[in-house]
Amino acid sequence: MISARSIALCGAAVFAVMAATAHAQEPAADTPDAMANGDEIIVTGAISGTKTETPLIQVPQPITVITSEQYLSQGAINISDTVKYAAGVLANAYGRDTRVDGFRVRGINALQFRDGMRDIFSYYASITSDPYNFERVEIVRGPASVLFGQGSIGGLVNLVSKTPDFRTGGEFNLVYGSYDRKEAMGDVNVALTDTLAVRAVGRARDADTYVDHVPDARVMFAPSLRWQPTPDTNIVLTGLYQEDDTGSTSQFLPIVGTFLPNPANPDARLDPYTFVGKAGWDRYAGRSLQGGGAITHDFSDNVRVSLKARYIDSDLEYRTHYADSYSNPTNPFGPDGRTIPLIAEASDARMNVFSTDNNVQFKFNTGANIEHTLLAGIDYSWNKVGKRYGSGVDTVDLYDIDYDALPTYEPTGPFISESQKQLGFYVQDQIRAFDRVSVVLGARRDRVTSSSGAKDNATTFRAGIIGELGAGFAPFFSYTESFLPQAGSIQNTDGSIGDPYRPLTGTQYEAGVKWQPQPETLVTVTAFKIKEQNRVLYRAGNATTQSGVLNTKGIEVEASHTLPGNFQLLLNYGYNKLKSETDTNLDYMPRHVASAWTTKTFAVPGDAQLRLGAGVTYNGKSRSTSAIWSIVTPSRTNVDALAEVTWENWRFSVNATNLLNEIQYASCLARGDCFVAAPRNVMGSIGYRF
Repeated sequence: MISARSIALCGAAVFAVMAATAHAQEPAADTPDAMANGDEIIVTGAISGTKTETPLIQVPQPITVITSEQYLSQGAINISDTVKYAAGVLANAYGRDTRVDGFRVRGINALQFRDGMRDIFSYYASITSDPYNFERVEIVRGPASVLFGQGSIGGLVNLVSKTPDFRTGGEFNLVYGSYDRKEAMGDVNVALTDTLAVRAVGRARDADTYVDHVPDARVMFAPSLRWQPTPDTNIVLTGLYQEDDTGSTSQFLPIVGTFLPNPANPDARLDPYTFVGKAGWDRYAGRSLQGGGAITHDFSDNVRVSLKARYIDSDLEYRTHYADSYSNPTNPFGPDGRTIPLIAEASDARMNVFSTDNNVQFKFNTGANIEHTLLAGIDYSWNKVGKRYGSGVDTVDLYDIDYDALPTYEPTGPFISESQKQLGFYVQDQIRAFDRVSVVLGARRDRVTSSSGAKDNATTFRAGIIGELGAGFAPFFSYTESFLPQAGSIQNTDGSIGDPYRPLTGTQYEAGVKWQPQPETLVTVTAFKIKEQNRVLYRAGNATTQSGVLNTKGIEVEASHTLPGNFQLLLNYGYNKLKSETDTNLDYMPRHVASAWTTKTFAVPGDAQLRLGAGVTYNGKSRSTSAIWSIVTPSRTNVDALAEVTWENWRFSVNATNLLNEIQYASCLARGDCFVAAPRNVMGSIGYRF
């Protein structure tokens, strides 16, 4: 539980650092992958695509970079929200979830990375990351195992942490919003000397949510330090303390009685935001401690060594109730049309993760017009997740729950732990010919072992080419591979246990064109085909087999255009067609996802500026099918809006998401439950930058 004392201490710490910087200066955008343009930051490169500083126009695959300025203007309150205006990405597929962040890239679950290293290894073992703690979010679409090891086939989302710059400045924000949301946030950067800088990012929040008895409280403090003992050496240390006190906005309500009428009780409909737990017992509360470091040293203009590592320690308490709509999805209620079994589950989880990624970069020429950037590296990760459980079942009147009568259960017994180790070696050569054609070739070898005795080895490859034809046009083609180990073993029809599951493997072919007539404009059009193998299929009698194949194909269009200081336009569209063997976990995905976002700045009297923004997101209809029935979730369209006034060092803004406040369902699954999309959320903030 987050105490008032914890919130006060965090707020005091941020304020104290701010007070020490009374003579602060305006920040400068001097990073190698961004350029300043008035109040806008135009991203021209990303690290995630190649692990090197490469302009986006030279990378033969689509990479989306979303700055914090952009996603905070769009009203993002979690990491899932940060990617909802990206082509081919479905954010909050199950509605907004206070427990976990979720996104589908090219129709497939995407893994989350932080600063190039994976940071989530198990569901319900850690709390969500805070979007205010990051400079930007990078989306790599398509398989990416050559550089990142085990990863999802559709792509990955990489969060880039805020770290110190050699400048002095900062900001402080106060926020009040829907559901009694109260927040204080601060981000302060101090250049102590020409070679030493520190930064502190913090948030303290006390809030409710649109589901009764589900709070959304948080304390987050992230200090960091940068030291450059020599012009060629850069050392960054980062830390994080975060404590969350929340619950589950996903209540797993039955399809019958919410999305569909209850035949036995046709005159009654459940409120789609109904709380089905026990106030004060249902919770999702945890703490995360992280510490990391990165060292970069340039031995010359042509040789660079990079070393980085991070350790995560996480504790979590999860208590929840949900109705049993799965035993009989089409008629889950009793003869009275009201009563239903209510399952209570309690778990405690501990997660420890150590990750390191180290590489050396060489630049050399093989001829007057052929330049190479050769990257060779080794990475290692170890994770251990321990859990213990408790559960019970009661029968309740779901239309009139006697909350006080609900019994509680607690986890019992020792923690049952599972661990996994991965060691990988990778090499990549980026070839630039005649300053027009870029070729990327890469290979990787991995070995993964787990405490269950499973041992997996995998070799993955990538190859791509992009050429600049003139007038900003650059067609590209690429081939990429990926793999992802799976926990568990084959369950035979006679009840015996078979061999451990083989890793998921995937391949992708992609072709497209990028058009960048000027740095402020980038349009990407691409078509892709993905094949994923070794999916686990579930048969009668709880038996499993591993012959599942998933085929995905689609197209994506992504366009961004920025004019100095006053106008920004983003247009995105993605089409995905998935075909799998009796896999209802994928059948519900919409084929069409589209979005548009624009902002424009106006001068107003008194040396102030008014910035107005508006956005629309569209998710097409989706279908979920089982042997019993088929459920179609209708398409949904959401409107977001921004109004912001800046005057001298002050900023006043109002954000609204789902402005029209329509009740919509994110997805309804044939297994028996529905997930409602978040209702309207309005936040007003006052900020001071110095």
